[in-house]
Amino acid sequence: MARDVTQLLEDASRGEARAAEELLPIVYDELRRVAAAQMAHLRPGQTLQPTALVHDAYLKLVRNSDPGWSGRAHFFGAAAQAMRELIIDHVRRKAAHKRGGGQPGEALEAAFEVAANGLPTEDVLAVDAALKQLEAEHPRKAQVVLMRYFGGLSEEEIAQALGVTTRTIEREWRFARAWLHERLSAPAG
Repeated sequence: MARDVTQLLEDASRGEARAAEELLPIVYDELRRVAAAQMAHLRPGQTLQPTALVHDAYLKLVRNSDPGWSGRAHFFGAAAQAMRELIIDHVRRKAAHKRGGGQPGEALEAAFEVAANGLPTEDVLAVDAALKQLEAEHPRKAQVVLMRYFGGLSEEEIAQALGVTTRTIEREWRFARAWLHERLSAPAG
């Protein structure tokens, strides 16, 4: 089956609509798992549902004229990134609505629980800003975070997707976690 997925990913990345249609039922369960994992990081009461997140992210992925997937790990990394962007957009829209259409207001209540990785609970937008800063300073380390934490990929899968050793991914994951912890633990101001 992995070869089927790989072939379908290659065909879909070349713009073959039929391959994209065939791909979704095969990868749906895994995308749903990734979506549920990302949604678990949000406080209860969010109106965004994992099923909607999967469908929106998938459409975002297959509409790209040149997605540049080089295999299963890249695809799921791209899916995790698309889901993260959709969640951030959802949180921003919800916050803007609560604050009267985007007028200045207090910090968001929606929290992104990252305690499992030793980080304190932080505001969704603060986490997003920290990840963007990490990406600007250390692009590959940010990719590791996206693929590992948001995409649920193993260190081996990430190493394969990025063309490096598993040991390199282990080091970069440790660095990124410490870097993010430092940024998110710093007092605001």
